[in-house]
Amino acid sequence: MYRSVLVVVVFFAAACKGGANSASAANSNSGASGTPAAAHISDTGAAVAGPTSTTQTSVPGSAPANRVPNEMGRIMVLEYHLITDHNGDYARERGQFRKDLELLYNRGYRPVNMSDVLDKKLNLPRGLSPVVMVFDDASPEQFRYIEKNGQLEIDPTSGIGIWLDFRKTHPDWDNKAVYCLLSGASAGHNFFGDRGIQGQKSNWRFRKVKWLADNGFELCDHTLWHAQLNKYPDAFVQEQIARNALAIDSAVPGYKIRSMALPQGLWPKNRALASKGSWTNPKTGKTVSYDWPVVFEVAGGPMRSPYDPAFNPGSTPRIQVIGNAIEAMIKKLESSGNAYISDGNPSVVARPAASPAAATAGAKR
Repeated sequence: MYRSVLVVVVFFAAACKGGANSASAANSNSGASGTPAAAHISDTGAAVAGPTSTTQTSVPGSAPANRVPNEMGRIMVLEYHLITDHNGDYARERGQFRKDLELLYNRGYRPVNMSDVLDKKLNLPRGLSPVVMVFDDASPEQFRYIEKNGQLEIDPTSGIGIWLDFRKTHPDWDNKAVYCLLSGASAGHNFFGDRGIQGQKSNWRFRKVKWLADNGFELCDHTLWHAQLNKYPDAFVQEQIARNALAIDSAVPGYKIRSMALPQGLWPKNRALASKGSWTNPKTGKTVSYDWPVVFEVAGGPMRSPYDPAFNPGSTPRIQVIGNAIEAMIKKLESSGNAYISDGNPSVVARPAASPAAATAGAKR
């Protein structure tokens, strides 16, 4: 699909692209920034958070009933690619995408950015759960403009158009999702389309990236043109990541990128280069460095809570949205009592009474 990239379709192993890093940003690998406030451990007095029905919402915008707070539970990181007219390993049909949003909303899930997880700013109302939605490859199917009377409008049939329409009737569905970008790929995967592909003009590219950042969404590096990083030497790997970061910085100057997604889930031979490295432009002599805490895998299931001592953002697993993957994972997490569910109190980390660590003190928000 992309230049020099052989895409191997494997069940539940779709191509995944990494995000770009700001040319001027140097991020900590600690997984959180700032100084979080101290919090207490709260025993919620219940063993599990049982499964809920898709119709079990009390009041529009409220959490489904019977969801026991558990802020040590797992968080879904959903992986999308094309939003288009059919379903597939790398595609979600538009109507099905809308149904995904409805399902998540009705089951008590609300979108957050990965930076919210890193910073432990998951301050949702009681009974609600965070979900991180990640869109790989920067295709026009995700974000497309249409031109009317000389003015640009977001195509309502593109992924972001469907998202914004859903938000009109669900105002507490925030503009929070992670877009892992390519800036030099072919087939239109170049900051959401260029050179007339799907009617997209090249001079619209940076405008789209800036619109996402200005409207609350998070930007992520995915290499320059989706290179299989395990095939190349260290210098090439760093160039792919750093040059893409530089392109994102050109679109949104000073933007602090904190994540990248591995194309096809393939690590470079030197794994450390996925999160930290540099490249020097041979023409200008300018060095571009990158350093971020999050590396998205291509699969692996839900990630741990940021309050879990085993939380490791440097290898963040994801759930590929294929078939009924979302509903199946919700059922699995909630029937086992292992879903992250907010207690609505920013100063307390809630655990169900059955948790072996329920009496442990000293958790941090």
